[in-house]
This record gives sequence, C-alpha cells and structure tokens, in this order.
Amino acid sequence: MTEATPATSQRADLEQAVRTYGGYWDTERSLRALRDAGHDPQDKHTRRILRDLAQKGLLTKVEDRPVRYITVRAD
Repeated sequence: MTEATPATSQRADLEQAVRTYGGYWDTERSLRALRDAGHDPQDKHTRRILRDLAQKGLLTKVEDRPVRYITVRAD
C-alpha cells in the first residue's frame, strides 16, 4: 500500500474501476473503489473526478440529489 498518491493516480484508478465494473456510480461507491486501490480519497475531490469523467463522456448523470451516474457503454 502506498502513502498519499497524486490526484492523477486517483483519477486513473477510478476511471479504470468505472471501465471495469460499469453500472451506477455515486460518491460512496467511488470512495470505496479508491480505498480498495490504496488511496485515501476525500469526498470533494472524488466528486470532482466523477464530474470530470462525465465531461469526458465515460459517465452520464442520471440523478441530481443524490448525484448518481451510469457508465456509458462504448459498443
């Protein structure tokens, strides 16, 4: 397990988890995935990564409160 890792690593690890597992993503699931990858994530930063992945086209927002995304399938 590594100590604090840069934000880019968290972003890359969360993106990999989204691509691998698909489905619905919210802050809690994202935090668990990042912890499983050895990070010590913060809520605010994790939500920013989710927004970035949505802007990139990997996720689509399906609910506003609480915020929830679904993985976009690239068939």
